[in-house]
Amino acid sequence: MDWNFLLPLLAMFTLLAAIVFSLYSKAQTEKKMKDPNAPKSSLAKDGPGPQPFR
Repeated sequence: MDWNFLLPLLAMFTLLAAIVFSLYSKAQTEKKMKDPNAPKSSLAKDGPGPQPFR
């Protein structure tokens, strides 16, 4: 097995892994956005604001 075969294979695997991770992350974000009981972000306009450091 030489580099001419291995390098494109690794590049395609990396690209596929990035796409799968982004689709999973998008699904988790949309699921959290639909949940009315999910905590708001401290950066949101209607969020709790900055929390004191403990």
